[in-house]
Formats: sequence, structure tokens, C-alpha cells
Amino acid sequence: MVSLKSFSLFAALTDEQDKRFSAMVRTNDYGENELVLDFDDASHNLFLIQSGRVRVILRIATGREVILGEFADGEFFGEMAAIDSSTTRSANVTAMTRTRVVTVPQSLFLSILRDSPDVALQLMRSMAILIRSLNTRLAEHAFLPAKYRLYSELIRLSKPRKGHDQQRIISPPPIQLELAERIGCRREVVSREIAKMERENVVERSRGGLILADMNELNRRLSEGWNAGSE
Repeated sequence: MVSLKSFSLFAALTDEQDKRFSAMVRTNDYGENELVLDFDDASHNLFLIQSGRVRVILRIATGREVILGEFADGEFFGEMAAIDSSTTRSANVTAMTRTRVVTVPQSLFLSILRDSPDVALQLMRSMAILIRSLNTRLAEHAFLPAKYRLYSELIRLSKPRKGHDQQRIISPPPIQLELAERIGCRREVVSREIAKMERENVVERSRGGLILADMNELNRRLSEGWNAGSE
């Protein structure tokens, strides 16, 4: 049986609560590129990722689609629909790899929040982080041209490169079309800017990923973009 306490969101449950609530969830397995949730889905459940990875694509009012984010082992999605069930879902969720998802029915999720204030507090912390992230993206789209949004997204997607203190890496290397969908521009804009950054030795391609070779310069350019946008 799945233990809800194994997920950080529900870590504050007592053993008794965990045993009682975990008996009421279910698990589902999805293959690579298989749909987990579609736009306009009427369900309002919470989903926990036991293993694997999913991508969330948001459909905005104009009909355009934007990659909202990706979630992996131990993370969750669907919490807003579970809290506010007044509308259908505006996002599509697809498994990027073989993925096992734990479904927490809306009624059960709300019962847990009422029964465990510490879980409710953890949910609020997680949602505060999400709101800050979305506010940052909103500000970028409002004030920054596409190339500066690209710099910011590359930094967000990267992680420290082992053995190279001043560098970061995105591994596996990002697909240019997906980068364009993340920052709301055409693929050609991303392709042109990354090629320029390569010529200037700001980024490097390797078999294992895209290396952000000159973080000082990348951060300088991003600061330049924010300063120009605030004028």
C-alpha cells in the first residue's frame, strides 16, 4: 500500500492518519508521452508522483499553449482544482517517462486538510512558492524581450556543473522548440540567440547537455534586460 507520509506534502501526518488515509488512494501507471489529464477535464483530484516525470502545459484564453512546468518524484499537481472546483482544468498533463501517479480524491484531500493543520500549512508554503514563481514569469513576459526571457529560463532549468564551480548545465540538453514554448516566442528566436551565445562562449554544447559556461556574463545580460525594462 502507498504511504502518503512518503510524500513531503503529507509528511506531518501521524502514523494513524497515514494508515487511514492511504487506504483510500489509488495508483495508476502511465507510459512515456501518455496523457494523464487533458484540458477541460472535470475531475478535481490531487495527484502525487510516486515515480517518473510529467509536463504541464497551460492553455491561455487566446488558445495558445505554454509549458507551465514539470514535476517529478515526490511532487504533486492538481491542488488548485482540488481546492477550487468551480471550473474545469485549463492544463494538459503528459507523462514524459514511465510514471506512477497516486490519485487522492478531492473529498479525501479536503478531509486531510481539515484533519491535519500541519499538512494545510505545508500546502500553503508550496503554493506560496508557486505563486512567487508565476509572478516572476509574469513580470518577465511583461517587461523583458524574448532573448532576456531565454537567459532567465536557461538559468532556471540549469543545475551546478560538477567540477566547474562557475558553470551550470542543463542535462539533457533542452529542445529549442520547448524553450520557445516556455518563454512564449518562436523557435527561430531561440535558435538564433543560442547560436550567438555559442559564438560568444557564453554557452557550450556537450554530449551531456547545454553548458552555461559564463554565468557572470549571463547574469550581467539578464540584469541589463531588467534595468532597460524598468526605464
